[in-house]
Amino acid sequence: MTDPDVVELAKRRGFFFQANDAYGSVAGFHAFGPRGAALKRNVEDAWRDRFVVREGNHEIESPTVVPEDVFAASGHLDTFDDMLVECPDCGESHRADHLVEDESDVEDAESLAADAVEELLADHDADCPTCDAALAGEAVDEFNLMFETSIGPGSSQTGYLRPETAQGILVEFPRLKEYARNQLPFGVAQVGRSYRNEISPRNSLLRVRELTLAELQQFAAPDGDGPDLAPVADVPLRLYPAAAQEREGEGDLELTVREAVDEGVVANPWLAYYLGRARQWYERVGVDPARLRFRQHLPGELAHYASACWDAEARLHGDWVEVGGFAFRADHDLTKHDAHSDERFTLFREYDEPRTVERPTVDPDMSYLGPEFGEAAADVVDALETLAERDPDAFSGDRVTVEADDETCSLPVEKTGFAVREETVHGEHVTPHVVEPSIGIDRVVYAVTAHALRHDEVDGEERTRLALPPTVAPTVAGVFPLTDAQADRARDLADRLTRRGMPATYDDAGSIGRRYRRQDEIGTPFCVTLDERTPADDCATIRDRDTTDQVRVPLAEVPDTIAALRAGETTFDAVSREYDDG
Repeated sequence: MTDPDVVELAKRRGFFFQANDAYGSVAGFHAFGPRGAALKRNVEDAWRDRFVVREGNHEIESPTVVPEDVFAASGHLDTFDDMLVECPDCGESHRADHLVEDESDVEDAESLAADAVEELLADHDADCPTCDAALAGEAVDEFNLMFETSIGPGSSQTGYLRPETAQGILVEFPRLKEYARNQLPFGVAQVGRSYRNEISPRNSLLRVRELTLAELQQFAAPDGDGPDLAPVADVPLRLYPAAAQEREGEGDLELTVREAVDEGVVANPWLAYYLGRARQWYERVGVDPARLRFRQHLPGELAHYASACWDAEARLHGDWVEVGGFAFRADHDLTKHDAHSDERFTLFREYDEPRTVERPTVDPDMSYLGPEFGEAAADVVDALETLAERDPDAFSGDRVTVEADDETCSLPVEKTGFAVREETVHGEHVTPHVVEPSIGIDRVVYAVTAHALRHDEVDGEERTRLALPPTVAPTVAGVFPLTDAQADRARDLADRLTRRGMPATYDDAGSIGRRYRRQDEIGTPFCVTLDERTPADDCATIRDRDTTDQVRVPLAEVPDTIAALRAGETTFDAVSREYDDG
């Protein structure tokens, strides 16, 4: 699934490599070198620009260590699992569904039940990738992917390293809604490290145990109109719906966002909107649109919190690899946290005009509850109020039962004071629905690097280059003096570019051809050369990485020109026409 050329270039040129190599390293942990860290940061900044700044959303930063109760409520303790099979000979553990996919034509074994995966391992005589021992007949077990830790000394509180950033947003909803002035829709984003104790991490950055996620939780009214699709209506999407996956021989669909919604292929307008925005963003950071699609999850592979989901997949070395997920979480998370915590995970929405409604209420007889339940009486009252609101039919018999103070309490309905009364209300509490665009930054960095890698020939010599978009390239410009007499001016130009936020590198080592090749290989989009003509005409030559075309530009105007090229405000052809005409 990974390309040795990409992995070798990434290691040699300081993009990314296996971490802790001096100590033998541990699978699933990678370090980003100087150029990779810059590329990754630029991809993250581009995500913030698109999904936070331009959408008018908020961004927060939450802890990476989370108390156990949060994940008990969200369902991650019970369901955040992968299928594991252990080799009977060498003891190595492997992702059972991945082995099935490697040994058969099954594409999405993750959507299958564990017993079905066991059968497929046996049917295809799957062997252990480590020692070649037969795995037929071995049990396939569920393995929870979260890293467990202890919070504090002594008895300690159990915690987990977060497997996603989403819960750090969702659990803070009672406070975040106040910052949004209780107005829907609003979005809250987060970019940060997450941790998954993968069974068999492999393929460089494509499956790791520590990763960076960029996630947005879009809170919307459950009965709202949805977003304005006009800005993305004509964005083309390559879609692989579940129905096409289930019918042999059917392939992808090419639809615009508007067509996908109108034809019911993407049923949720918010999902469709963010698929369109994501399609634009992926292209902006360097994922090849011809090698990008959105695949709908089959029913069996949906996460426990999702009722609909589409994965963004990039074509990498012959395989489709997930580089993002777009899930409709509905009210799953907020409802769970509302039930398990002491806070209300709802939002009060005012009506345009007051309404008269029938409302179930209780007015318990405390002269009965006090002697009957003692110190638990107040908890019984709270439980009765909650039950009346959620299930008034529970009071239709002679007795009613509630859970209070960890005890089951039964009492006559007549002692609860239950009644349905008319009230004038000015609004209602609603539980928002949540749509989540989630991007795996590490995988996007790998995809961008792989899609940018080119091999061509210049002046009879083979050349390797990374055709990275200028907005994400680690270095924007290489600055070269062609003669020693221009060294000081070249250094000053490199400094001026860097001070303006455009990372530039000064290089005076070797022939000009070798200097070009070094910058081409790390993706630097422009090179600026000061030569023997510079003292006379006060100009420098700007070279375009991909075409190797050159144009002579006044030295004083080079920073503005490079800035405009980087921002996409002009093109190299336009610059060439401007100064050649001049």
